[in-house]
Amino acid sequence: MKTSWVWILTFVGPALILLMVFLIIPIFASFYLSFTDFNVFVMTDWSRAKFIGLQNFVELLKDELFWKALMNTFYCLVVAMPVTVVLSLTCAVLLNRKQTKFKNFFKVSFFLPFVTNTVAIAIVWSWILNPSYGLLNWFLSLFGVKGPNWLGDPKWAMPSVIMLVIWKAVGYNTILFLAGLQNIPDFLYEAAELDGASPWQRFWYITLPMLKPTTVFVTTMMIIGYLQLFEEPYMLTQGGPLNSTLSIVLYLYRQGFKFFKLGYASSIAVILFLMISALTLLRLKLAGRK
Repeated sequence: MKTSWVWILTFVGPALILLMVFLIIPIFASFYLSFTDFNVFVMTDWSRAKFIGLQNFVELLKDELFWKALMNTFYCLVVAMPVTVVLSLTCAVLLNRKQTKFKNFFKVSFFLPFVTNTVAIAIVWSWILNPSYGLLNWFLSLFGVKGPNWLGDPKWAMPSVIMLVIWKAVGYNTILFLAGLQNIPDFLYEAAELDGASPWQRFWYITLPMLKPTTVFVTTMMIIGYLQLFEEPYMLTQGGPLNSTLSIVLYLYRQGFKFFKLGYASSIAVILFLMISALTLLRLKLAGRK
């Protein structure tokens, strides 16, 4: 019995140590810091940090930039999530057809944006969205349409970021939906076809219900991912113009690593953690799963 525990700790121990050092301890440290005025002046001596209770959270509720970042983040979530689901499911259905050729090529093509470095993607998209010589405005000009200043106009900056977010996420979710489609038994479609069900009826009454576990997983992960939006607005716009693309995590980054208000930044992290937890539990409850 002791020997088995030794082997268990030998293999699991290093992973547990990494989780403790880089995940569990930082989480509890962040909760503690959110109730202090921890800043750059007390970084060398934590004992100088004053316990201020809920003062950070009270100031946060009065912070207009926080509410702006919150609205931008939810704007991205509300717009990007349904569009990503529809596009991913459509691509997965097309790839799952027997008539579709070059399936492996399309799988790799769809998945490539997800594994490509975000910095490289942002550089390419900055060129595509450039108002003077960008590819998108050039394409629009062929139809006599003058494209806007995508990243410089507060009205178009957030939609531009959302386009990049969707483009990057579609491939990964397509693979997940494709795996779910391939797990649906063929005899269900054959029986429905014999009963005279149309393709749309087979999709609505067989495909969508059988994809429910995959859909729950995909939407849950998108809620978690889109609420942590950071890389795309940081690389494309730095949160501008006029904070129109400022996200919660980007605002947290500014407060913590630009202004070194680590206690205040930790309170933002706590609020974000509670929001993600609440929306994830709500999504799972709506799906009828514990």
